[in-house]
Amino acid sequence: MRPLIFILLISSYLLHHTAFASNARADDPLVFDDHPLVDDEVHLPDWFSLSFLDLTDSLDEAKKAGKQGLIIYFGRKDCPYCKAHMENNWGNKRIADYTQKHFNVIAIDVRGLRTVTDFDGKTYTEKQYAGKVKTNFTPSFLFYDTQQRLMLKLSGYRPPYQFKAALEYAADHHYLREDFHHYMARAEKALSYDQEELNEHDSFSPPPYNLDRSHFPAKQPLVVFFESPYCHACDVLHGGPMSEPEIPLLLENLDAIQLNTTIDTPLIAPSGEKTTAKKWADKLKLSFAPTLIFFDEHGKEILRVDSVIRLYRLKYLLMYIQTKGYKQYPTFQLWREHLFLP
Repeated sequence: MRPLIFILLISSYLLHHTAFASNARADDPLVFDDHPLVDDEVHLPDWFSLSFLDLTDSLDEAKKAGKQGLIIYFGRKDCPYCKAHMENNWGNKRIADYTQKHFNVIAIDVRGLRTVTDFDGKTYTEKQYAGKVKTNFTPSFLFYDTQQRLMLKLSGYRPPYQFKAALEYAADHHYLREDFHHYMARAEKALSYDQEELNEHDSFSPPPYNLDRSHFPAKQPLVVFFESPYCHACDVLHGGPMSEPEIPLLLENLDAIQLNTTIDTPLIAPSGEKTTAKKWADKLKLSFAPTLIFFDEHGKEILRVDSVIRLYRLKYLLMYIQTKGYKQYPTFQLWREHLFLP
């Protein structure tokens, strides 16, 4: 890690932690301070299932109650994204009532030490199980039907209309007929937006986009920003985190491009395949804009962020990629814990 980056990130912590309140829009569920909670903690709803974290028993209880399945919630008490989810999603009576009607919900602390018994009878600590299912971000959610089939995995915080759509996707058995990204694409077409162009940023390389890494390794990792022109979350990303001075510095040692997922911009993917931005986004099954996908020097996907991301998480995620922390720590959560980051 370059000393300048480390000093800049640490020194900016208190500045953003105290200054954010004056800039945040209280009515926007995408805008919040994502520094780890200090004087507050996430409180779970009292309607969560009391569980010994035996997944088979928990699912059987849901089945006996006539519900559609089980949701496993992965969170942390100091997670601001979890707090935003609890306030804006399960704090919404209609969403909470719908969840309780169709699912049992159990909670797993991604740093916890309680015993989790998986469907195959194997046991793990909460922390180990979170790593097993590759939990990079909190909150994350696994939706299982009554046959123990994984209906959907959501990684990160989604705004209310998207989380409600995810619940309906699972409860109404759409997962048996189509992928979630196709389901969401149909819903997005019903939304209108008054902007036609993507947000610009100096860190993005211009076309043509030859991202091929299949024959010769690149010099540094790649991040692709998949965005769309009718995307409020994209505006929030660029108007907030991407406008901060730390971000261009952290992007210096990455190749960065921005793609419009609604048009057929020609490109060569990291795998060497000739395609277009629209076709590639569909192949990658993207269901949220913006989605950030990171690839290593050989074109292998490292991880993706397909949920709301604010400044604190974005800064440290870029550090995780830039310092190649993923080579030793397979999830972002494990890397953070190793560095004693809150």
